[in-house]
Amino acid sequence: MNTQHEISQKQYQDKSNDYLNSMVHRQGIEFDKIIQRIKSLPQAPQILDLGCGGGHVSYAVAPFAQEVVAYDLSTDMLEVVQQTAAQQQFHHIHTQQGAAEQLAFEDQQFDMVITRFSAHHWHHVGQALQEIYRVLKPSGQVIIIDTISTGRVVLDTFIQTMEMIRDLSHVRNYTVAEWVQFAEQAKLNPIQIEKQKLALDFSSWVARMRTPLMAVETIRYLQQGVSSEIASYYAIQEDGSFTNDVMYMVLNKA
Repeated sequence: MNTQHEISQKQYQDKSNDYLNSMVHRQGIEFDKIIQRIKSLPQAPQILDLGCGGGHVSYAVAPFAQEVVAYDLSTDMLEVVQQTAAQQQFHHIHTQQGAAEQLAFEDQQFDMVITRFSAHHWHHVGQALQEIYRVLKPSGQVIIIDTISTGRVVLDTFIQTMEMIRDLSHVRNYTVAEWVQFAEQAKLNPIQIEKQKLALDFSSWVARMRTPLMAVETIRYLQQGVSSEIASYYAIQEDGSFTNDVMYMVLNKA
C-alpha cells in the first residue's frame, strides 16, 4: 500500500506542464489581494510558496519579494518552476522539495507563507500549520487559498466523493470553521476571511489530472443523479462543468 505522500507524487508525475498552463491556476482574483498585502509590508519579504504546483504564486509575487522559495512534494513540478523562473529572469526564486508537514527550513526564516490550492492534499493540516508557525518570523503572515466544504452533509459528501474519484491525492476540503480551529491551535490568528466561487470547466478539470475514462464516467453519473439541491448549489452544467467554494484566509503570527 502506498502512503498519502507517495500517492500525491504519483498523481502529479508528468503533469507539471498541464498545471503550468492551466487557466484556473494562472488566474484568480486572489492574486491582486496577495500583491496588495505584500505591498503594504515595510520591506520586500522573504516568501515561502507552499505547495507551489506550477509556480504561479511564485511568479506573481517575485517582483515584490526579496526571495521566494517554491516548495512542493513533486520534483516534476519543481523542475518546471525552476525552468520558468529562469525564463522570466526571476533569479531570486529558488526551489525546495518536501512535504508541508515537515518544512526543511530554519526557525523564523520567512516573512510570509502563501499556499494556494494545495492544502486539500495535506494529510495533516494541523501539523503543517505548526510547521508554518515555526518558520514564520514574529508578526509574519500566512495566506491560505483553498477549496472548502460548506459543512452541509449532503453537499459535503458529494464534493468530497467527486474530488477523490478525479484525483486520488485529494484528502479533504475543510470548512471555514475547521480552518479557524486549525489556525488557532497552531497559534495563528485569523485577520481576514473571504469566500469566493471558482468556475471549473469539466473537460479541462479531468484532462489536467488525466483522470481515467471509467472515473470520468463515474463522476458524470454522480452529477446526473444527484438531487436538485446539489445540482443547484454547485451550478452543475450539462457538460459537467460546475462551481466550487474557495476560501481566502489571512493569518498572522502574534
